[in-house]
Amino acid sequence: MSVLFADRTSPELAEAIERRSVLLLPVGQTEEHGPHLPVCTDTVIAERAALDAAEQLEGRVPVLVLPTVAYGYSGKAMSRWPGTIRVRTRVVMDLLGDVCSSVIEMGFRKVALVSAHGHHHGICRVAVREVADATGVHVALTEPARLVADLFTQIRNSQLGGAIHGGEYETSLAMHLGLPVDLAKVDARDLFRRPTDFVGGDSLSRSGKVFWSTWGLQPSKQGIYGDPTVASADTGRQLWQAVVQRYAQFLTEFWQLEPPDTHQESP
Repeated sequence: MSVLFADRTSPELAEAIERRSVLLLPVGQTEEHGPHLPVCTDTVIAERAALDAAEQLEGRVPVLVLPTVAYGYSGKAMSRWPGTIRVRTRVVMDLLGDVCSSVIEMGFRKVALVSAHGHHHGICRVAVREVADATGVHVALTEPARLVADLFTQIRNSQLGGAIHGGEYETSLAMHLGLPVDLAKVDARDLFRRPTDFVGGDSLSRSGKVFWSTWGLQPSKQGIYGDPTVASADTGRQLWQAVVQRYAQFLTEFWQLEPPDTHQESP
């Protein structure tokens, strides 16, 4: 049977509620990713991660994948290149909150976001906190890039800064997932320098302890930050295998967990 929420009938979804099924909500974005990647890159990564994880767990953990959110927030700087659709942050938070609250109202108690767009990290965190305040159900926020960050550090070919936007990480995944990739269109003169090169290797400014948008450090000529020229389908394959395996592990733990319902009705 399909793992897609949208393929199920209403009675079948009632059965899924009885089975305590986990719902995954893929959250992507439609935005430029340089001259070599399609604007659907973030959306495809989020959706495929959710689908592959759900199929991996079929017969063991009941998982359904909600329709993908394909529009969201991107910084205005990215609108210099055609393909970026910008939705206001509060609208994105309200959309995610309303979707999660709706399925919780149906009776689902295990919901997780699968977010593959960097600008959505803070937005998703606020959204799931607001859902918890309103419903007493704590939605999980997951991000494929964070789940495999340790592996990418071990196998990457680029230097620090080489995987920020449209760089080695996303390009490698796109190659593995079969998206159209044309590295011949990348101008090697536009590759991003290491963040520490701007302020010195021992500075706190680019240590990760302080948030400072990359888009404010170096102008981009092609809408990329990083080095996609060293990406490979093999790197993408290794990363994707880890993405699916780690999602399967987390979702098994998530499904088995029995958190208390902390919601208190107002008097």
